[in-house]
Amino acid sequence: MRNILILLAIFIIASCKTDLDLQPVSSVTTDNFFANSNDFVQGTNAIYNDLLRYPDRLYNLSETRSDNLYAVSDGGVRDWEGVNDFYNDLSTNAYMSEAWVTNYNGIFRANLVLENLADRGNLVTDTILRTRLQAEAKFLRAFFYFDLVRLFGKVPLIDKTVLAAEAATIGRSPVSDIYDLIISDLKYAADHLPSTNGTTSSADTYATADRGRPTKYAAKGILALVYMTRSAPTYSMDGPGLGLNEWQQAADLLNEIINSGNYAFLSSFTDIFSYSNEYNKEVVYNIDYTSGASPSVGASYPGILVPDTYFSAISKNTQGGLTIRPVSTDLLNSFEAGDIRKTFTIQTGYTNTNGQVETRSFLKKYVDITKVPTVTQDWSINFIVLRYTDVLLLKAECVLHGASGSQGADVDAIVNQVRVRAGLTGDKANVTLAELMEERRKEFAAEGTRWHDLVRSGLIISIISAWITSEDVQNKIQTFTPDYIIYPVPKSQLDIAPGLYTQNNGYN
Repeated sequence: MRNILILLAIFIIASCKTDLDLQPVSSVTTDNFFANSNDFVQGTNAIYNDLLRYPDRLYNLSETRSDNLYAVSDGGVRDWEGVNDFYNDLSTNAYMSEAWVTNYNGIFRANLVLENLADRGNLVTDTILRTRLQAEAKFLRAFFYFDLVRLFGKVPLIDKTVLAAEAATIGRSPVSDIYDLIISDLKYAADHLPSTNGTTSSADTYATADRGRPTKYAAKGILALVYMTRSAPTYSMDGPGLGLNEWQQAADLLNEIINSGNYAFLSSFTDIFSYSNEYNKEVVYNIDYTSGASPSVGASYPGILVPDTYFSAISKNTQGGLTIRPVSTDLLNSFEAGDIRKTFTIQTGYTNTNGQVETRSFLKKYVDITKVPTVTQDWSINFIVLRYTDVLLLKAECVLHGASGSQGADVDAIVNQVRVRAGLTGDKANVTLAELMEERRKEFAAEGTRWHDLVRSGLIISIISAWITSEDVQNKIQTFTPDYIIYPVPKSQLDIAPGLYTQNNGYN
C-alpha cells in the first residue's frame, strides 16, 4: 500500500471552524470527480489520509493521559494535564480539536465514496472491486466513529454528505445510535473484505500493491473491540461503555481470527516492530507509511515523545519531539527484572551533547536509530493498530468476563505465553482482571491502548486515583472523577453553533 499513500487528496480543509467544510481542489468537484473505476479507487484512497496522524492522537490522548507518562510538570510533579488543562482552558488544547476535525474529515470522505457508489457504482465495472471499495469505506467510517465515541461519548451522527450549513444544525446523537452504525459498517466489511494478502487480486485476496488495506479479520478484530467497549461500565454517562454483556460476541470474533491461520505469535518481541519485517504474522491491521514522498506520507509518531537532545546526542536529525512527557516512575517500576519489553520500549537515560546525563526516560518502541529520517517527521515504519498478541489477550479478557473458555487454557496459558516471550517465568495461575490489565500495560506500552484498556476494564477510577495519590506530593493534581473518562467537546466546535451541543459533564 506504499504507492496508495502517495496520493493527492480530493479535498483540503478550508477552515478549522467547520469540521465538514471542505473545498474542491482546482476544478475537481464532488459532482464531476467519480467518472470511472480509477476515480473510485482514488476517492477511497483519500479516506486513508485521515488515518495518518491517528497514532499521534493515541500518544497525545491515551498514553499521555494515563499513568504511563508524565505531561506538563510543575517542579517535576505532574499537574495532570489530561484533566486540569482541559478543565481550565478548553480553547487551548489542539489535540482534541484535531481529533474531532480529522475524524469527521474521514467520515465525510467515506460518505462521499459510499453515496457515489450507490448512485453511479455501475461505472466500476469490476464488481469485486466495487464491493471491496464499499467495504473499505464502511470499515474506515466505523473506525473514525469508534475513535470519536471513545474520546467524546455522544457525537453528531452523519451518514451522508452534508454542507457546512447543514452540519451546523446536527446535534449529538446517543452513543447507542453511533454504535449501531459502527457495528453495521464493520459487519459489512467483515463479510466483504478480502481475507488475506497475496500476489494477485481476487474476491478473497489483495494484490501485493494493496497490502496494508484492512482485511475481513481486521474488521472482525475492531468489531470485537467495539463489543468489549460497549460491555464496559457506563460510569453514569452516555458512553463509551453501555454496560452490556457482549463478551461472548467479542470472543467469537476473536476466535475466528485465531482459527483463521493467517496470523501467528512471533517468538521474538522485537521482531514485531522491525523495519524490515513490517508485514509479519503478528500484524492484523496497521497504518502504512513511507518516507521520501511528496506530499509527505511519512510518520511522525515514532519521534514525537523523544527529546530532540537525544537525537542530537546520537548525531541524528532532530524530529521536533516533545521534551515534557517522560515515562512515569510507576510504569518504569512495573517491569520485572529481565523483562526485555522494558529495554526495547523505554530509553532510561543518555548523555547529551554537553556531556550532561539526562535521566528522564521516554518511549522509543518504534525508533530504530539507524532509520532516523533526514526530513523531520518522515519515518517509514508502519503503526500496528491491532496485532495477534492483542487478539489473544483480548480473548483472555472476554473469558474473565464470562465468555466461554477456561481459566487455565484461555487466560493463564495466554498470559504465560506472553510473559515467556518477554524473558520472564511462565508460572502465573488464576490470573485476575487487574493482573491481565497490568500485563497489557507492559506489552502495549507506546501502542496507545492504556487509557482505553482502563476504561473498558472498569478499573480506571481505582487505578488512576491511586496513581495520582502516589505522585501528588505537592497536592496539585485535580481529583479524578468519572466525568473525566471522556474529553470535553472542543471549544472550536461549541463556537460553530452556540447552544447546539451540550458540553460533557465536568467541563462546563
